[in-house]
Amino acid sequence: MHFTRHSGFADSPVPVIVRGEGAYVYDTEGKRYLDGLAGLFAVQVGHGRTELAEAAARQTAELAYFPLWGYAHPRAIELAERITAAAPGDLNRAFFTVSGGEAVETAWKLAKQYFKLTGKPTKHKVISRSLAYHGTSQGALSITGIPAAKQDFEPLVPSGIKVPNTNFYRAPVHQDDYAAYGRWAADQIAQAIEFEGPDTVAAVFLEPVQNTGGCFVPPPGYFERVREICDQYDVLLVSDEVICAFGRLGHDFGAKRYGYQPDLLTVAKGLTSGYSPLGAVLASDRLMEPFLKGTTTFMHGSTYGGHPVSCAVAMANLDLMERDGIYDHVLSNEDAFKSTLDKLYDLPIVGDVRGAGFFYGIELVKDKETRETFTAEESERVLRGYLSTALFENGLYCRADDRAEPVIQFSPPLICGQDQFDEIEQTLRKVLTHAWDLL
Repeated sequence: MHFTRHSGFADSPVPVIVRGEGAYVYDTEGKRYLDGLAGLFAVQVGHGRTELAEAAARQTAELAYFPLWGYAHPRAIELAERITAAAPGDLNRAFFTVSGGEAVETAWKLAKQYFKLTGKPTKHKVISRSLAYHGTSQGALSITGIPAAKQDFEPLVPSGIKVPNTNFYRAPVHQDDYAAYGRWAADQIAQAIEFEGPDTVAAVFLEPVQNTGGCFVPPPGYFERVREICDQYDVLLVSDEVICAFGRLGHDFGAKRYGYQPDLLTVAKGLTSGYSPLGAVLASDRLMEPFLKGTTTFMHGSTYGGHPVSCAVAMANLDLMERDGIYDHVLSNEDAFKSTLDKLYDLPIVGDVRGAGFFYGIELVKDKETRETFTAEESERVLRGYLSTALFENGLYCRADDRAEPVIQFSPPLICGQDQFDEIEQTLRKVLTHAWDLL
């Protein structure tokens, strides 16, 4: 199984989820669990939406499969037109992939070839943030900023440079000035470009809200400053929106929420609500232009990228979200979600609650005043040894993560409301109260 300690199931059965309905999933015994993670940040419209299954069935009967290698099919054309029309600025070109990690890999390869074609062949390096997750293939893993995720697979693709993230709760500077901290964090990108040499840096990869570490929201002015830096040094700004696009932050694209213009944008997950695998890279006309001449070819692709069934599901998914007003629902309810989670501040183990839209993280601490975090032994015993299992046994599927400081993350289906928010808070309160006793 993926990202799984198999030894943990030596004396206990693997949980088997067999059915989903709305915001809930059910196991083989019929037990119900609130899906507090939308599967894996993906199931925007909830489980069991027959409209999406029916769209897949119709497309399978019409054209089950055909590749995009020098050919096209109607669903890919329709979907490309739809998502590029909605994308910010001149992101008018779409390259379809199978997954988010593949989209990140594609964006890096595209950036490198673009600069070779435009007479700047030494621009190949990528800057990303500490602890940020961008995928597990060798290239995307090099962009990922989680040391423990990389160490068993090194050496990786060279040229991945890391800069500080925007975790204001643990800000090393400007701890009393959020905007100044954001300016400082953005300026670290400029310093990294200068250190590496502007003629060697191709792209900066950033999530609108960083996932790993527990939902780091950008400070005011952060992305405005990053855009200035990228323009100054002729570096491409890549908005990695594999998690953040299609409603997770209450907008179709996270870049719109935070008011910045990327040169490339990666998506997956919510594009189909997880009902079928599909990802994409959206690129500006400027990046496409060199590929429209002579014999130039982007020597990259995959068998199932832009699969017609997945594209049909994506179209039906976007129709459904539009019809049901999903984005407005998230924006109307994000404050209620945050205020419900904020009730947990009265627990001694809760240090910080942060996020946006339907995407929140709760950082756990040993001491609220000093913000002291867990030791490695405590994290192993309490977070891995108790919390993850206890939350699931109490009917809540979410993510307890200690790749940085210990956090619990929530990204429920975008159809959720106050009843689900209360259920999350009450289950957390029960389990975290006992976790504190175990420290």
